[in-house]
Amino acid sequence: MSEGTTGRPTAAERARTLAYGVADGVLVAPGVPYAPVSAHITDENGRPLLLMPAGSPVVAALAGEPDLPATLRLSDVAPVALPDRVRGRAWLHGWLTEVPESERRAAALRLSRLHPRSELLDLGEEWTLLALEVAEVEIEDPWGTATLEPEEYAAGAPDPFTAVEAGVLTHLDGAHRDELHLLLKNLGHFPSETTVVRPLALDRYGMWLHITVPGTEDPGPFALRVAFAEPVDDMDGLRCVYRRLFAGATRS
Repeated sequence: MSEGTTGRPTAAERARTLAYGVADGVLVAPGVPYAPVSAHITDENGRPLLLMPAGSPVVAALAGEPDLPATLRLSDVAPVALPDRVRGRAWLHGWLTEVPESERRAAALRLSRLHPRSELLDLGEEWTLLALEVAEVEIEDPWGTATLEPEEYAAGAPDPFTAVEAGVLTHLDGAHRDELHLLLKNLGHFPSETTVVRPLALDRYGMWLHITVPGTEDPGPFALRVAFAEPVDDMDGLRCVYRRLFAGATRS
């Protein structure tokens, strides 16, 4: 369900956001045990860069080969504790290669911006960096499902709040639950005193709320979309949006 008519993220934007490096990742390759990805990020074109133990079976399978067919499975997990925290999934299919030594330092620096890990100081010994050349992307999230060609995927851009979303949502959940409850009423709904409103997701176009109404015959919790009046690109713009939303909710 959605409130408002402002824009929404495209499938390519949603896929690039999921692949950005925050979502949990697992590598799947033929004949190789599933390999959890220790840390990952994408380059400017959306190519995933993956930090993996040098002794991982998938690294061993790649040894001596120019590339290896593989899928990076991503699960987008809400930072707020909810009964079902998985908000979306993506599957990036392509060809796995080892990052060349000449590119390794730049790739490690890029990865360290999001994941400042000590393992990045031990590349080539205990740890290595792999890259996935994307051939196809599948995504499944509250907006629906989509399959993307690599050019379409690369042309998208991750949401500007991807790296800070967890902090924003946990702050809203810990300090502004009363305002979220009033906001629900201001949007034309009539929550009871026992209705629980939790922040579920955030992007530049709006946010999702997780609504639970205890003691009713409804099938269970549901998600409500709150669209912003216009897209926002930075924290100053986001603060202005929340001030307007919460001020309106308080006056109602």
